[in-house]
Amino acid sequence: MIFTWLKRYVPRGLYGRAALILLLPIITLQVVVSVVFIQRHFEDVTQQMTRNLVLDLNLLQREINTSGSQGIAANRLANLAVPLELNAEFSADPGQANDRRWFYDLSGKVVIQTLKGQIANLSGVNLRDNDRQVTLWMGSDYGVVTVSLSRRRVSASNPHQFLVLMVFVGLVMTFVAFVFLRNQLRPIKLLARAAEAFGRGRIEDYRPAGALEVRSAGRAFLDMRARIERHIEQRTMMLSGVSHDLRTPLTRFKLGLSLMDNDVDLTELNRDIADMERLLDAFLTFAKDDALDDPEPTDPVASVREITAKFSKGGASVSVGVTSGTGLAMLRPMALERAVENLIGNGLRYAKNVRVSVAITSKSVKISVEDDGPGVPAELWGEAVKPFVRLDAARNQDGGSGVGLGLAIAHDTARRHGGTLRLSDSSDLGGLRVDIVMPR
Repeated sequence: MIFTWLKRYVPRGLYGRAALILLLPIITLQVVVSVVFIQRHFEDVTQQMTRNLVLDLNLLQREINTSGSQGIAANRLANLAVPLELNAEFSADPGQANDRRWFYDLSGKVVIQTLKGQIANLSGVNLRDNDRQVTLWMGSDYGVVTVSLSRRRVSASNPHQFLVLMVFVGLVMTFVAFVFLRNQLRPIKLLARAAEAFGRGRIEDYRPAGALEVRSAGRAFLDMRARIERHIEQRTMMLSGVSHDLRTPLTRFKLGLSLMDNDVDLTELNRDIADMERLLDAFLTFAKDDALDDPEPTDPVASVREITAKFSKGGASVSVGVTSGTGLAMLRPMALERAVENLIGNGLRYAKNVRVSVAITSKSVKISVEDDGPGVPAELWGEAVKPFVRLDAARNQDGGSGVGLGLAIAHDTARRHGGTLRLSDSSDLGGLRVDIVMPR
């Protein structure tokens, strides 16, 4: 489009754009009205009033030139100045005779141009030394005559009052419009805040308000939030129920195996039952993760150090890498602990060394887990974060087959915090690098 380049200069916020929509027409209207009014009113009025003065000055100049002597000219000048409401006298030193006005004196420019064009031997017009007075130097046969008169005789009095009044009224109307605009935008901001909080896993009290369209959007958001909550609750109940129901026959299997003769090799069967128990525990953990805890001020660095210390006590090679930044963040500590534990467990399953690092900025918290394993091909990163997807073919099998929920739990935790989970290759260790990025 033709005006695409203007987008970079348009405010991004709703308040800024609304203010632009409000102020641009007001400013444009005031500029247009000001220009038209000044040019077609003040200039025309000023020209007409100045022409009347020109008649008086030409009369004064003609009477002086036809006097016949300096004395008669002085008498005629004194006699004519009073009825013409002029202060006129012969100037002994006309050296300061030049044109002077302030740059913003638009009507003064018209006054000087009109006088210069219709009075012969006009040396200069001074409008700057006294803004209420006009001083001019007019040549004659008997010397330069200095004439001073009131500014009201050549231009409308206080022409700036119109501009001041227009600007004042414009500011008042802008303030009134801003108050109404703020009341209209407040429901939109509340809706955006509620949606942002829900995206981070928090439920904020929200009631639809404002215009009909905003109310409709608010009710649609509440319906959507309720459906998502019901979906999460149903998923949790389903997985919990399935896991609970499967534990009963699994327990009977274990009991039956324990009563069998010791002569029979039950190693494989016991291993299968252990895998089934681990799988059910993972399902139950994934199902209950949504209701694990609520956001609270948490120190990410301290949490990561506690998690890595647990693995180190068990003999695992887990270290804390370089951390940057300090401070608290609104996080779900138990859910975050579960996610980091799953990432470290995944790393230890396929690698020997795992390193965890934390980077805290004013806007985000990033927790990175790296290992020295074989990694995951880039084309499989999208599949790796899906629940129950196992990519063991892409990694070694020394640690046994996984359940396929480690990355999914971490991904779900990141999304519930309003963040994301990113996979990449570790530049230092050479294996997989997983970053949990969450807003602070």
